[in-house]
Amino acid sequence: MIKLRIMARLNSLIAPTGNGRSQADAWVVSAPGRVNLIGEHVDYNGGLVLPAAIDRRVVLTAWPLGRGRLRLRSRHAEREVEIDLLQPLQKGEPSWANYIKGVAAGFQRLGITVPGLDVEIDSTVPAGAGLSSSAALEVAVATLLEEVTGCRLDPTEKALLCQRAEHEFAGVPCGIMDQFASVHGREGHALLLDCRDQTFEHIPMSDPAVSLVIFDTKVKHRLAGSAYARRRASCEAAAAALGVETLREATLEQLEAANLDEETHRRARHVITEIARTADAAAALKSGAWAAAGDLMRASHRSLRDDFEVSCPELDFAADTAAVLEGVYGCRMTGGGFGGCVVGLVATEAVGEISDRLSVAYQKHTGIEPAVFLTRPSGGPLVESVPSGHVS
Repeated sequence: MIKLRIMARLNSLIAPTGNGRSQADAWVVSAPGRVNLIGEHVDYNGGLVLPAAIDRRVVLTAWPLGRGRLRLRSRHAEREVEIDLLQPLQKGEPSWANYIKGVAAGFQRLGITVPGLDVEIDSTVPAGAGLSSSAALEVAVATLLEEVTGCRLDPTEKALLCQRAEHEFAGVPCGIMDQFASVHGREGHALLLDCRDQTFEHIPMSDPAVSLVIFDTKVKHRLAGSAYARRRASCEAAAAALGVETLREATLEQLEAANLDEETHRRARHVITEIARTADAAAALKSGAWAAAGDLMRASHRSLRDDFEVSCPELDFAADTAAVLEGVYGCRMTGGGFGGCVVGLVATEAVGEISDRLSVAYQKHTGIEPAVFLTRPSGGPLVESVPSGHVS
């Protein structure tokens, strides 16, 4: 059923281009965004994370183009971009094209010739909402290039190639969670990912009595980019002071015995306790202990707010308001912070009332009209169609 809904959404996204070309002549691929249930700001610390791919996707429609050129058009940007594939690829403006350049450069680095393509981009993943629209775009581009060239990557190699693209071309020192969730998403399952050794386990979340509600606050504070880098630097400093490679190897006892400044101490405390919460939450979901999983989500939000300091008033209001609504097991901010979304683990039968009450309260308090949508764990990249007669 979920797959059918995804296909219907893809078909609704891909409207006629008006250029006379038919869908039969195009590659159409997509990749999902993700929501992180718990395990925030621990992926770059070698920790455990528990994301799920969502049924909001980035969709690419591509036609062959002359040798050595990528022409990019996004339905969410006015400017068309043309990339010369015969010259060394370098980051530049507009910034959204850098994600695509980075993936193309990754394929070239593997000795794979990237052919000329005319690419249209559409998306139902909200940008800047903490749902990883960037990773969805990267994984969609990698999936497209696999189909066009016939060079299939190992899924984990594919995720790492996309992560490297974000590091080198977007300048974001992200961990591996977002790309792994998009590549390895499985319908009806969350993904328990060990960021230290890149092993993972699919955690069943197929009980129809429980759903995920994503509440987009529609705010994104400017602190996000620089603050992310500073938080990561604090974690690296704490690990060095504790004599461990990453904070995954540290314990609370070691932390309490160390002579760290107060801020660095709190940053490390969040990471160490969040990793433990994530392991406990995965066990709770496996056993259907929704209330226990929800309690861990609430504790995660408090830690992100107080110790890691990446929340904001809008996120706090949404999480605090949801926490007292009947049918909400747990709710927390998701993503890098300073705006974006909160995710709630809720009783399916109460979704409508929860969404309405939370939206009304939030708009009254902030003056901002939020976006609320129901989602279930979705699958990974999809190949919707390939050109007639194409053999990869």
